[in-house]
Amino acid sequence: MNKKTIRDVDLEGKRVLVRVDYNVPLNDRGEVTDNTRIKRSLPTLKYLLEKDARIILMSHLGRPKGQVVDKYRLDSVARELESLLGVKVKKMDAIYSPQVAAEVRNMKDRGIILLENLRFDPGEEKNDDTLARNLASLADIYVNDAFGAAHRAHASV
Repeated sequence: MNKKTIRDVDLEGKRVLVRVDYNVPLNDRGEVTDNTRIKRSLPTLKYLLEKDARIILMSHLGRPKGQVVDKYRLDSVARELESLLGVKVKKMDAIYSPQVAAEVRNMKDRGIILLENLRFDPGEEKNDDTLARNLASLADIYVNDAFGAAHRAHASV
């Protein structure tokens, strides 16, 4: 099976759902202490921005076991990404909801949205078909930029 890369498709104005690996260590204040994994995504994100894509990012953080755990929210990751990329990142408080879908529909070219921690939904680690379809409905193109999670049988992969 031939897989296309982002260089093989027209990205202008397209909604691109990108699975990234932002499972980064945090200190007691919830601040990112090692941003290496975030930095690894920058070449892909910069390329998508150059091509005027609309970027929807999704990642997990920690092992919250299908429940919302405040210390595993992706707010600090969004701030770190904003700082590294120099572009506003809109952090959502949900993985998929009518509000998330509306924000995605209203995105402008070169916009970036970060969905909430995928593992807050028990369907992520159970490879739930409904969650996978809901996530897929947000975008025109899917990009797996999370090599460390590529082997997982999870809904986002």
